[in-house]
Amino acid sequence: MTTAICYQSRHHGNTRKVLEAMASAGDADLIDVTSRIAPRLDRYDLVGFASGIYFGRFHETVLRYAEQYLPQGKDVFLVSTYGAPGRHHLDAIRAVVRAKGCPVLGEFGCRGWDTFGPFRLVGGLAKGHPDEEDLRQAAEFFRGLSART
Repeated sequence: MTTAICYQSRHHGNTRKVLEAMASAGDADLIDVTSRIAPRLDRYDLVGFASGIYFGRFHETVLRYAEQYLPQGKDVFLVSTYGAPGRHHLDAIRAVVRAKGCPVLGEFGCRGWDTFGPFRLVGGLAKGHPDEEDLRQAAEFFRGLSART
């Protein structure tokens, strides 16, 4: 099974750390959506989209990337890192994926150190995350996802 994970990781690299743990648990090509390389996602069996959560949603560049490059009907999974959990932070990316007729096979999220805006004044939220346990769970999620497809 071939897997691509399209991502944006800013600030502290939380999302990239999680994706590296996943990639070490199985074979995955990590595609930075800011690289300006047009991918051939149709060549992959499984496509992941990953982002930190900004103002309650996936980063806009990941959303636009999915809108532009995600093939119709492709199996998808979602990964997020966040300072504070939220109920609706995947809604925008789910809507993009749904519009392409793609099934979401799984979702993984974990805390990530967040020093954006006023959080910087108090040392940030979720300092020390993703931690070793978060990374272990990310790898386990990816192994389980890979075994299902």
